[in-house]
Amino acid sequence: MNWSRHPKAPWYLVTLSFSESVFFPVPPDVMLAPMCMADPKRAWRLALLTTLASVIGGFFGYLIGYFAIDAILPWLRTTSYFPAYGTAVQWFKDYGFWAIFVAGFSPIPYKVFTIAGGAMAMTLGPFMLASLIGRGMRFFLVAGLLAWGGPRMEALLHRYVDRIGWTMVALVAAVAAWSALN
Repeated sequence: MNWSRHPKAPWYLVTLSFSESVFFPVPPDVMLAPMCMADPKRAWRLALLTTLASVIGGFFGYLIGYFAIDAILPWLRTTSYFPAYGTAVQWFKDYGFWAIFVAGFSPIPYKVFTIAGGAMAMTLGPFMLASLIGRGMRFFLVAGLLAWGGPRMEALLHRYVDRIGWTMVALVAAVAAWSALN
């Protein structure tokens, strides 16, 4: 909360958003939420900053996967992210664009998917578009809800955010499966 009131808070938010898309374990929502509640008039601007920084960080993660996956794979195997990386690789094989979209919006670790997207040499245009839409939907939803609902909405969001994210995963999986059958 103290950082969210700091004069340089938007820069901290940008740094956090970028870093979380590549390696940092703390999602930007923890800083975006109190900033939107503290100054609801700036919520849309803050959501835009968060989205753009996150997508740029995602591009950096993509580059790591594309150019350096062989160098980081031994380290990745020793982390708790390795099973998620395996899942991400399989999802890219099966769903492509939809995999990064879901990872951008849901509680799935986006950073794992950015690196896997590069490692799988996903076409960059769809990767960036899916990242922009998925991350944008997530951060604009958080900003809008908290600017509108304040602390009461924050409590509800904390309670239901994982359910909302996993519901989105299920919906996209159902649409992708239906599309594959038709």
